[in-house]
Amino acid sequence: MPVKVSVVVPVYNPGVYVEDCIASLLRQSLPPDAYEVIFVDDGSTDDTPARLDALAATDPRVRVVHQANSGWSGKPRNVGIAAARGEYVMFVDHDDHLGDEALERMYDYGVANGADVVVGKMAGKGRAVPVELFRRNHPRATVANAPLIDSLTPHKMFRRAFLDDIGLRYPEGRRRLEDHVFVTEAYLRASNVSVLSDYVCYYHVRRDDASNAGFQRFDPGGYFKNLREALDVVERYTEPGPLRDRLLRRWLRVEMVERLRGRRFLAMPGDYRRELFEEIHQVVVERFGPGVAAGLQPTQQVVAALIVADRYDDVEAFAEWEAGIALTAAPEHVVWEDGTLRVGFSAEYTAAGEPMTFVGGKPMAVADGEPTAVAADSARTPLDGPPGDLAAAIARVGVDTVARFGKATADLLLRERSSAAQYFQPLEFTRQEVPAGDDGRVRLVLRATAAVDPATLTLGGVWDAFVRVKLGGWTKECRLGPAPREGRPAPHAGVVGGHVVLPYWTAPHTNLALDVDRATHRVGLGAVTPDDVTASGARLRALLPLHAPHHGTDVSLRLTSSGTTHDVPATLSPQGSGALLQALLPLADLRGTTWRTALGTPGPRFLTLPFALRAGVGGVQVVQTSRPDPLRRLLRRARRRLGTALGRTAARLRARARRG
Repeated sequence: MPVKVSVVVPVYNPGVYVEDCIASLLRQSLPPDAYEVIFVDDGSTDDTPARLDALAATDPRVRVVHQANSGWSGKPRNVGIAAARGEYVMFVDHDDHLGDEALERMYDYGVANGADVVVGKMAGKGRAVPVELFRRNHPRATVANAPLIDSLTPHKMFRRAFLDDIGLRYPEGRRRLEDHVFVTEAYLRASNVSVLSDYVCYYHVRRDDASNAGFQRFDPGGYFKNLREALDVVERYTEPGPLRDRLLRRWLRVEMVERLRGRRFLAMPGDYRRELFEEIHQVVVERFGPGVAAGLQPTQQVVAALIVADRYDDVEAFAEWEAGIALTAAPEHVVWEDGTLRVGFSAEYTAAGEPMTFVGGKPMAVADGEPTAVAADSARTPLDGPPGDLAAAIARVGVDTVARFGKATADLLLRERSSAAQYFQPLEFTRQEVPAGDDGRVRLVLRATAAVDPATLTLGGVWDAFVRVKLGGWTKECRLGPAPREGRPAPHAGVVGGHVVLPYWTAPHTNLALDVDRATHRVGLGAVTPDDVTASGARLRALLPLHAPHHGTDVSLRLTSSGTTHDVPATLSPQGSGALLQALLPLADLRGTTWRTALGTPGPRFLTLPFALRAGVGGVQVVQTSRPDPLRRLLRRARRRLGTALGRTAARLRARARRG
């Protein structure tokens, strides 16, 4: 079979972190003879070369190329391209890993759409990844119709003939942003780019020791010298105008303005902050015309204007003000409606821990410690010069926040805790000005209701609920919570979409999370008593504290006694505030002994029921089984958590020992 995909992995002293990468590459659903893995060892000094050689000796999919250390990833990737035999080339970093079906899905999607570049959905474990790009699939994406420019890392699939036809290779040597140069040119010269968003293909992983190359502090002079090369690519392949300005805006926004904002900026040492500012000032003045900054959000426009004016002290003061701004999201209802979990919440921004307030639709600026209403006509779009002082900057942002409130958006994302895979949930929202006092103050509040379909949560696991809001000049996210302990919504677990879904509030922070197919012992069935169960002849009926959709769900009733098991077909249908379990018992097979019971869900998962059945000549008797001791359950949970913590500590110590 011709090789469909060549996976190129640059490797340099990864230690134990390469193991997850290797495992994910060998688990791929693509047939083994349809892909190859090329590890390019860039002069590793640990035991990695021997580890890879041993792997290649036993697995025909794996090849290893050894070379002297080149200092960065560009040359190893180019060596991998030269060695590749596949129709497509996929780049993976040694401390990351792929979804099990990533290569197959990306290859099929690329071929179906005639793509030169295939971008697979990403998840970040301790690392930021693009979000907006992966709202939906984009079979025919361009830099003009999709936010491709938000994703410039090399972890994509490229058609090998395309790279050869245009002569595209990575810049080599010890340098930064070689991937920006490569990927930007690929986007601009590709006949088609396809974005696959309905499956997480690539997992970016932050090491425990944060030693990933992207987390290391860089020399500003060298960094922005390399950044100029990416800007050169944009200017080489685009004409002056709105599209070029929009593309260049990505580097102004992400690599410059965002580095000088809020807590991120203030966390840096003072001398480094000033050096970074000076390099950014030089690039902004040298390379960006007014049309580039004009499309920024209000807060970003303020920072950009201060950069151009060379006002470092004001940038620092503005960062200190922004550091106090946060998003809060309060749950309002969490209810099941015919197999869909509807999650209602409100969200708004706070400043210094208090809701941001506006007077009569006008923002409140703070000058000399006193709030002052700002006239709406002071707003200017785009910003035509730097604000006079901090109070003027805050006033400007406030005015624009009110003016843009009609464009504010809210989203609910569910993020799987172990993998960091995340998905947008469909929702509806409204924008409200909520009175905040007798003096005419208002708060800008977004109220939303999301509809969560459990059938889409195919990974199982624990899913945390995050709210993401775009309002004014900020895009922020936070956990959905905390929920007040008194009167907080607490729906039953649901048996829907082939899953057992338990909505619950985390401890101690009481944020919303969904446990899918895991917490089978916590779904509340221990509250069932014999009074909730009736047996009339062969028909068993039991009222359970669960949710089931209106059309019902096919389940089973497992009966177990002395090593014998009967799985009896059953149905689960809504009844009042719970669900009714119904089954026809095989009476002839049950007589003479006591049978423990469990609910078999479509997963399949079995939920222990707190009653047993005793069948005799006179019929079936329902008896209560012993309930688990709460103290014993807490002790078991504490032992599990302690064992997990000790295991993680031991793994970190082993990793340090190997690196040492």
